[in-house]
Amino acid sequence: MLYSKLLSVSKIEKVYHNVRLKTKHKAKIVNFELYYMTNIMNIYNILKNREYTHGAYNIFLIKEPKYRIVMSENISDKIVNHLLSEEILLPIIEPKLLDVNVATRKDKGLKAADYYLKKYLNKLKDGNKNIYVLKCDISKYFYSVDHDILINKLKKIIPNENVMDILENIINTTNNSNVNNRINSLINNEIKVLEKRLYNKENIERIEELKKIPDYKYNKGISIGNMTSQIFAIFYLNDLDHFIKEKLRIKYYIRYMDDFILIHNDKEYLKYCLEEIKKFLEKEKLVLNNKTQIFNIKCGLNFLGYRYFLKEKRLIKVMNKKTKSRIIKRLKWLENHESKKDRKSVRASYKGYFMNCECKAFLYKNEWLQKL
Repeated sequence: MLYSKLLSVSKIEKVYHNVRLKTKHKAKIVNFELYYMTNIMNIYNILKNREYTHGAYNIFLIKEPKYRIVMSENISDKIVNHLLSEEILLPIIEPKLLDVNVATRKDKGLKAADYYLKKYLNKLKDGNKNIYVLKCDISKYFYSVDHDILINKLKKIIPNENVMDILENIINTTNNSNVNNRINSLINNEIKVLEKRLYNKENIERIEELKKIPDYKYNKGISIGNMTSQIFAIFYLNDLDHFIKEKLRIKYYIRYMDDFILIHNDKEYLKYCLEEIKKFLEKEKLVLNNKTQIFNIKCGLNFLGYRYFLKEKRLIKVMNKKTKSRIIKRLKWLENHESKKDRKSVRASYKGYFMNCECKAFLYKNEWLQKL
């Protein structure tokens, strides 16, 4: 019965129209629609006959605001990916997730993270002289998710072999040697371009940034760009969320993908929690990176692009330095590379971002931002 949810021409068409709206590469859409009904029926028949195999990725390097790898699917694979996500994964996984797991979920995201953090800090600031934060970040999370562990987690909640065959096929796409070959080729070509340019601090830093992009190890990592990968990423650490809330009894906790914080008035207890979290993550074959630390909120908390700190029991929220420099750089780049329509759209999104924090001085000092 579970697999039969995928076997519907009307559902495949509906998902395609959603994919169509979100696909920027319009040539893919044109090619698909030249033989529209043939392609739709082909997807249906492949699923019906249990013959689905994920195709090769189109892998490319995003350069702004920072270097990152994105793996794009062909239209048919996108349709299957979204169909699986909407019909099976989300209905089963979503009810099992804690509310404080806020990344890439409906009615969650940055807004929910901000809401919970303000709520927690406002509750704690009146009755406690000191408020401590354990801020954790997992090293190379998307490249480190263990395939076997993820598949076993999924099997516990999806007792259907046909569904699991497709999910395993999607998860194991990173085992293809062509993935690493293409990533390394893109990185090496970009390094060569930078080396030919002016030898300055910025280009040196960008070369170092490129060298830090890792390879996919065999049976490790999930593709960057799939809808299923986003769901896998928020689900993989669900057991950790329950461990922190239920075993460690941390009342004030928020996780955004692989970036999570624990808030408590006892620094020693947070030290204990940190050691327990490290032990727990060993079982998940993950490690924390060197950004992980415990500090007093008075020193300021950088979280999801903002900086929070208490000043005379007043909670203040500003943009952190990294976000400021990234925004200025992005807007300058847009002036020379994007259309007027795209510039307007990006500026509108930044305007909403600025409205959520105290940044009048920042806006006043930067001419690029006064155009907003």
